[in-house]
Amino acid sequence: MLKKIAILLLLLMPVAAFALYKPAHVLAPELFSDVHCIDPELCLEDTSRYDEARKLYNNSLQRVASIVGDFRRKPRVIFCSTDQCYHAFSRHNSSAITVGRWGIVVSPRGWKDYYLRHEMIHHRQAEELGVLAVFTEPEWLIEGMAYALSDDPRAPLADRWEEARQRFREWYKAVGRDELWRAAKAQ
Repeated sequence: MLKKIAILLLLLMPVAAFALYKPAHVLAPELFSDVHCIDPELCLEDTSRYDEARKLYNNSLQRVASIVGDFRRKPRVIFCSTDQCYHAFSRHNSSAITVGRWGIVVSPRGWKDYYLRHEMIHHRQAEELGVLAVFTEPEWLIEGMAYALSDDPRAPLADRWEEARQRFREWYKAVGRDELWRAAKAQ
């Protein structure tokens, strides 16, 4: 009997983790929110904003690819129009989040090109450096790269982020675009 309970718990743990860990909801967004996936890359809460979202997605994807290289797999982006939708995927009050190589969720205030480029750079980092590395590599490299290469117009950023952006810019000047990923892997 104890063995059956242990097996049942082992089988249920991934399901419970998926249901309880909000960022995992990007894998099946329609189950956890009022979004509609129009195609494999684009999900929206408010489908009347499809043209706006598609333009933002395409422009950001093209710009990021020209800076940090082509995507191995285009990221899925979930565009939320309400905070309720966004909080189905995140407990944070950020403008957007990236969940490894699986998806990006944009909050109502995150519908700006530099926010989406920032998150797409995190997606590329996960592709090149690995998902775990995005959490373990130095902040100046991960966040600094995203702030610097996304052309985020806000200046100065909060001290922590501005310092990361400036340190990355200095490092990037010495490394150069062609050696970006090789040098980043060596950090």
